[in-house]
Amino acid sequence: MNVFSHHEFDNHEHLSFIRDPETGLKAIVAIHNTSRGPALGGCRMFPYATDEEALRDVLRLSRGMTYKSALANLDLGGGKSVIIGDPRHHKTEALMQAMGRGLERLGGHYIAAEDSGTSVADLKVMGRCTQHVAGIAARTGFDGKPSNGDPSPATAYGTFIGLQAAVKHKLGRNDLTGLKVAIQGIGNVGFRLAQHLKEAGAELWVYDIHQDNMQRAVEQLGAKPATADDILFLPVDVVAPCAMGAVLNDDSIPQINASIIAGAANNLLARPEHDAMLQGRGILYAPDFAINAGGIIDVFYERTRATPATVRAHVDAIGDTLTEIFNRSARSGHPTGAIANELAEERFQKHTAGAGLAPERLACTG
Repeated sequence: MNVFSHHEFDNHEHLSFIRDPETGLKAIVAIHNTSRGPALGGCRMFPYATDEEALRDVLRLSRGMTYKSALANLDLGGGKSVIIGDPRHHKTEALMQAMGRGLERLGGHYIAAEDSGTSVADLKVMGRCTQHVAGIAARTGFDGKPSNGDPSPATAYGTFIGLQAAVKHKLGRNDLTGLKVAIQGIGNVGFRLAQHLKEAGAELWVYDIHQDNMQRAVEQLGAKPATADDILFLPVDVVAPCAMGAVLNDDSIPQINASIIAGAANNLLARPEHDAMLQGRGILYAPDFAINAGGIIDVFYERTRATPATVRAHVDAIGDTLTEIFNRSARSGHPTGAIANELAEERFQKHTAGAGLAPERLACTG
């Protein structure tokens, strides 16, 4: 397995492989850039087919977190971790504690949060062995409702705000009544996004690899079920990928019938050039690391104990950020993803590291 010559390696600062034979833990932690502060990013658990697939994912995701935090003007760097395994069958309390011990050895340079395949409860178990976890504190959320630390509501709300901005720019409308939206992935974030869209009057089509997730959306939101083969290609206004990345590629882009791509999944583009490919087809792409920043904003403010109003105002600003990206793209002729990259790079390349929190070490308890 090549690392430094890997096509997804982008001057990453640190890469760790965590192995615990007793629990079966196999994990990778990637820290991309800490110029703005400590690296913070989700801990994903997924049954990767190969170690190479897991490495590719963690390198891409960690880089994306650097850009996401910088574009959101947060004093955080970019990192990510992946656990190789099926969260529905391989996850155990002992395995989560082993992951916590692995994170503790990194000394706070990387802070883990919830991600696909992990939950607040899992992060709390990791937290028995390390303080380098976030998104687990009970508090009043950005929406004024009780929160257990789960960043999913903020991610979904921010994606909704960004989708509204995209619809206004591309379709010239503020009202979402009758807007046709296809959502790929109806998990924690996708379902909440669907709720926001339903309340705004949109018509929904949904797909998820888990039948129970789809059924919930059909029964509770009146969504129409779709299949894995057609969810991205339905004749709708907006496609919102909210599951795994790299779904925008050579095969999928020519088949897309929507005029807007605005979803919460990370790393939607299989390759950078797919940004221009979407533009060439007249499809407005809301860069994923701009539109899905609500969760990282929420977690950041948990650590600074900000008021719910402060958090909400920052998440609402996702719409302003995307509007700036869309307008600059229209003026320059450059694709939206390239514009978003430029803005983020300006911010993390010139920024001096902020003062990070330095938590104490914990004794691991069962």
